[in-house]
Amino acid sequence: MTDIKLRPEPVFADEDEVREGIELLFFAYRDFIAEPDAILARYGFGRAHHRVIHFVGRHPHMTVSELLGILHITKQSLSRVLSELVEQGFITQRPGPRDRRQRLLELTSDGRRFEREVSAPQRARVAEAYRQAGAAAVDGFRGVLMAIIADPGDRRRFDDVAGGKR
Repeated sequence: MTDIKLRPEPVFADEDEVREGIELLFFAYRDFIAEPDAILARYGFGRAHHRVIHFVGRHPHMTVSELLGILHITKQSLSRVLSELVEQGFITQRPGPRDRRQRLLELTSDGRRFEREVSAPQRARVAEAYRQAGAAAVDGFRGVLMAIIADPGDRRRFDDVAGGKR
């Protein structure tokens, strides 16, 4: 028998499909952030606080420099947000073990509770969307999102992910 090598079907999106994809991202993002925004507002916080809480929660003991590299915001902006989160008792900062100038960030128990509260609607929304769409669609969605990420270093953060699981 002859070996048949199947190649993936090329996908060529026309202008309308691309514009529709952009519009879908706008609507999805609007709905994705609406519930967390309401929770954050009750605390007097904004989306920058949510991003910091998310990444510090996902990567305990990360440095301020690493967080700046992820968020692409100014030191001044991060300093303001971090100060508020530390004052509220959601994040602790401690010096690095080898370099005392480093500040290692970690959520407190209140910070972990807050992170769960703020991200719960998003986790539920994404889990339900994944369930409805099915595994093949989830893999395709992940591929599209990875291709949208411009920085190869940011994409490499997910290289160790096998089948979407860390």
